[in-house]
Amino acid sequence: MRSFRTSLSVAAVALAISLAGCSTAATSSTSTSTGTTSSTTTTQQAVTAATIEEDTHYDSDDLTWDAATEVAISLADGGSKVTSSSSTGVAVDGNTVTISAAGTYRLSGSLSDGQIVVAAGEEDTVRIILDGVELGNSTGSPFVVQSADEAIVYLEDGSTNTLTDATSYADQSEDAPNAALYSMADLTIAGTGSLTVNGESNDGIVSKDGLVMAAGKVTVDAVDDGIRGKDYTVLLDGAYQVTAGGDGVKADNETDEGRGWLLVSGGSLTVNAGDDGVKAYNTLTVSGGTVNVAESEEGLEAQHIAITGGDVSVTANDDGVNASGGASTSADTGAAAGMGGPGGGGMGGGETVGDYTVEVSGGTLTINAEGDGLDSNGNATISGGTVVVNGPTNDGNGALDVNGELTVTGGTVAAAGSAGMAVTPGASSTQSGVQVTFDSSVSAGTPVHIVDSAGAVVATFVTTKTTASLVYSSSAITDGATYTVYTGGSADAESGVTTGSMSGAEEQGTVTAGQYTQAQGPGRR
Repeated sequence: MRSFRTSLSVAAVALAISLAGCSTAATSSTSTSTGTTSSTTTTQQAVTAATIEEDTHYDSDDLTWDAATEVAISLADGGSKVTSSSSTGVAVDGNTVTISAAGTYRLSGSLSDGQIVVAAGEEDTVRIILDGVELGNSTGSPFVVQSADEAIVYLEDGSTNTLTDATSYADQSEDAPNAALYSMADLTIAGTGSLTVNGESNDGIVSKDGLVMAAGKVTVDAVDDGIRGKDYTVLLDGAYQVTAGGDGVKADNETDEGRGWLLVSGGSLTVNAGDDGVKAYNTLTVSGGTVNVAESEEGLEAQHIAITGGDVSVTANDDGVNASGGASTSADTGAAAGMGGPGGGGMGGGETVGDYTVEVSGGTLTINAEGDGLDSNGNATISGGTVVVNGPTNDGNGALDVNGELTVTGGTVAAAGSAGMAVTPGASSTQSGVQVTFDSSVSAGTPVHIVDSAGAVVATFVTTKTTASLVYSSSAITDGATYTVYTGGSADAESGVTTGSMSGAEEQGTVTAGQYTQAQGPGRR
């Protein structure tokens, strides 16, 4: 079995942690203590798509094989059989087909109440091609990997495959299967065919080890969690539609250091979840592809969250992006770290700053949240990309909620919402911005224009909710310059950051770039 790195994090996470002066070391650390404030410097290493074959069980070479070596298995109620040359690695007992040896197995046909079991050696790679397969089971899971080094489920091009488990399982023991596709070994899903997974009792797809989804068109509908890896969950490519009563897609190893991480580097993922949309215990990274959390309580949640590329859209009944949970230790408070007061940068007032980070360095992140929009129980850094937050309308939450410091060094940020708990860029920010607090709330769909002293519109933002405040930062804003804010007029898009005209718009007041006030801002008249 391949060994691989366990030291995981996000790009530039060490910088954000050092700004807060606290963290938990993933690999090595040095600590100092002065009075009641402690600090820890963390050395961590990022996982990217380029290092997946080093960081996980995945090997692209496993997705090619000699067709002459395939073992063909025809599935039929009461009549399943091997239809190619005989293989000692396949046993048929009624409607249970057991695969016990390494190799490539092509399955076709259906079992209305049966099971595919993989019980191979701990060093065996078992490749199962689904080529028009429909499996059901009335007492448990229809597809179980009990043992192997790695199981590969390959979806044949043009094929349609379906797995449906029981509404209740006969075996309720602690280590018993609890998903329609369940693996105790590393699991890879690949191929260009389609797979529908109906988790009618609990989860849809589960790997109790690592999970890599390399390709395929996969639809999961689960009573509880949709797709769940333990050590890690990776989306390299493919199209995934997940509907879950619990969490949508997650990695949940809470015990092994450096495990419980999730990466989306390509493909498309759409999630409708009753709880969290996309979740990791350790680090959640989106470096490419499209992630659309269309429904959730909390959209993205992990100890460390990094958006380095791709297109992410989140709708949440509570927090949109939430850096929390995990194995955090807290050290500084906002007061000890010098947060709050003129210059902004955090909630201040004794908020605990933990080892949590949100990092946005590329791509687009659009949040629609009823709770806090972008929320970090530690620090947050925006150095590139575009972040649009349509935050809460109640003053008990904020579009931006950062216990430590919000550092903005690049990119575009537009965070709109209530005015009661507004958080603004902190003193370490090198890119300026403006904070606008309106005398009266601006209705949804209204263009807001930020206009420089020469009368040029430098930014237009279109609200999607009733808005009382707006924090905007981009390279177009000059620190110390005065800007006039208008509402109305026209915009070239229905929502978000766009271009527009202030013709017919109403002046709301002026703001000075770089001058921030927590909880309320310039612009009141």
